[in-house]
Amino acid sequence: MRSFTYERASSPAEAAAAASAEGAKFIAGGTNLLDLMKLEIETPTHLIDVNDLALDRIETTPEGGLRIGALVRNTDLAADERVRRDYGLLSRALLAGASGQLRNKATTAGNLLQRTRCPYFYDTNQPCNKRQPGSGCAAIGGFSRQHAVIGASEMCIATHPSDMAVAMRVLDATVETVRPDGTARSIPIAEFHRLPGDTPHVENALIPGELITAVTLPRPVGGTHIYHKVRDRASYAFALVSAGAIVQRDGTGHIALGGVAHKPWRVEAAEAELPRGAKAVAEQLLADAKPTQENAFKLPLVERTLAAVLAEART
Repeated sequence: MRSFTYERASSPAEAAAAASAEGAKFIAGGTNLLDLMKLEIETPTHLIDVNDLALDRIETTPEGGLRIGALVRNTDLAADERVRRDYGLLSRALLAGASGQLRNKATTAGNLLQRTRCPYFYDTNQPCNKRQPGSGCAAIGGFSRQHAVIGASEMCIATHPSDMAVAMRVLDATVETVRPDGTARSIPIAEFHRLPGDTPHVENALIPGELITAVTLPRPVGGTHIYHKVRDRASYAFALVSAGAIVQRDGTGHIALGGVAHKPWRVEAAEAELPRGAKAVAEQLLADAKPTQENAFKLPLVERTLAAVLAEART
C-alpha cells in the first residue's frame, strides 16, 4: 500500500471541497476501497474520513417515503422495522450480500459505489480499461462466465456487484449529493450508474469530489417483495443472476436484474409483460443480449429465475 495523507471531515460540504483535489478519496466503511488500495488498483494520495458526519440516520420523508443516510450500515438498514415492513425487497437484497461482518461496516453510499469484482480488474498484470483506460479488456476473449450479457461494449464486459443497487432500482430511489461548490442535487437511481461505452472507468454520474449524503425512497407501493439471487455457493458470493421484484395482486409490478450488466438492469417496457409470464419478460429484458460462449447460460437462467419470482408472488 502506498503512503497517503488523512483527514476527518466535519461537514458534507467540507468533505466534498477537500475531495475535489486530485488524488483524494472518501473513506467510510472501507470494505472495498482498502482492498483495492492493498492491490494498488486504487492509489489515493489523500483520504477523507466521512464517518463523523451526521449521515447515519433513517428518517421518514414528508412524502411518506424514507431518507436513508449515506453512512447507514447495511446491517442496520436491513434490520430497520420500516424497511422490513414497507421495503422488504431492500432488506432481502442486503441480507443476500457479503457476510455479516462486512454488512456491519459497509455503508449505503459505499454499496452503491463498489467497483466490479471482475478478476481481470483485480489482476494488475492484465489489461483493463476500468483500471487503466485504453489498455484493453482481458475479459473479452478470456474467462467470461461471470460477465455481462447485455449493456456491455467493446471496451468492457464487467458487471456491477451490488445486490442493494438492484433493489434501489426497482424502488425508484433517488441519490442525494453535495458537490464541491456546496450545492446539492438529486440523481434518479436510473441515471446514477453508467453503461461502459467508451469510458468504462467512469462508472456513475458523480463529478469529482461529489459526496453522496442520502438515498431517498418514495412512499411504499405495497405488493409482494421478492429478491432471488443465483450464485455458485450459498453465501459470500456475487450473483450469476439476481432478480428483484415487486409484484401486485393483478400481476403487474416492477423488476430489475443483477449479475447481467454493468449496472442494475431494468427495462420498464418489459414490466408490461409480467402478467404473460417469465418467458415474455425475459425476452424483453434481454432483447439486445450479446453473451459469450461461456456465459450464454445466463439467458435461460434469467428466465428460470423470473419464473421462480413470479411463482413465489402467486403463493
